[in-house]
Amino acid sequence: MAAHPLDPNRLRRTLLKGAASAALAAPAWPLLAQQKRPGRKTDTVRVGYGRGGLPLIAKQRGEFEKTLAAQGIKVQWVGPFPNHAPSLQAVTGGSADFGFWGSSTPALAAIIAGSPLVFTQFATYEPRSTAIIVKPDAGIHRIEDLVGKSVAVNRSGLGEFLLVAALEKHGIARDKVRFVYLNPPDAAPAFTQGKVDAWSMWSPQVDIAREATQARDIFLEGRDLSFLIDFSSLLTTRQFAQDNPALVRAVIDAYAQDAAWINGNTLAAQTLAQKEGGYADTVRDKLVDYRQQWDFHEVDDAAFLDKFQFAADWLSERKILTQAIKVRDHLVRV
Repeated sequence: MAAHPLDPNRLRRTLLKGAASAALAAPAWPLLAQQKRPGRKTDTVRVGYGRGGLPLIAKQRGEFEKTLAAQGIKVQWVGPFPNHAPSLQAVTGGSADFGFWGSSTPALAAIIAGSPLVFTQFATYEPRSTAIIVKPDAGIHRIEDLVGKSVAVNRSGLGEFLLVAALEKHGIARDKVRFVYLNPPDAAPAFTQGKVDAWSMWSPQVDIAREATQARDIFLEGRDLSFLIDFSSLLTTRQFAQDNPALVRAVIDAYAQDAAWINGNTLAAQTLAQKEGGYADTVRDKLVDYRQQWDFHEVDDAAFLDKFQFAADWLSERKILTQAIKVRDHLVRV
């Protein structure tokens, strides 16, 4: 499958903005340290990252930091985080300025709980590789076989939502299956040791588990689910966005450049991610075979926001989110 770039019009817009900001950068860092740029109150940005995905590859590649350095912005990486919820806690707790392009579902849950988070940008990628997996000797061959069984999921996250969607598609009541709420570092050994019967998980952890246990998919998001309920999202606090709109824009634009590079350099990108994950070449090659392509969505993209609102409603109606939320109230356009 040939690689495809990001939407050219959207990418051109974001890159031109980034180039314009870079052109204004003064040549001497000491001068920048003495005088903040218009549109930002700080020249240092603390960025979260995990063990896979766009931020990790941006960190390993190094161009993200160079792009922002050209605008007088210093990058501090915070992490790695096992999943999005602790990344968001770091933002609200003041130890990071941005999360790590994680799942929009725990972000919505945090906002409902009172966190002053706002969405600054969204991304989608295809194909989707999140899956519900079982080991060969589990006696589970289809979703219906999960009745009476236990499944590890992350609470209010992509793992839980995928299991709910799978059960609903196959007409199985949720109370017929035991949801075991575990974060990925705890879920992996629980699944490997047979303490749970199945695991609902995203890449690369689900691919690592397949390799280690010869597990198989009984539900694959990109194959078995016809709609998106969860999106990659970049969040900060409302105050940080209001104080630093130019910096927020610069971070978004730098990420857009890395996403475009990933789309055209799948093997190189996954090799960078492999350095952090420490997994086998066979796992890396599986990830390369996905040929995942990133596409960015601005927070004023009305068509995208309609899809996001549908997702939020779907989640609240099924009690994955504790209450309904109007997503347009929690966006910042820069």
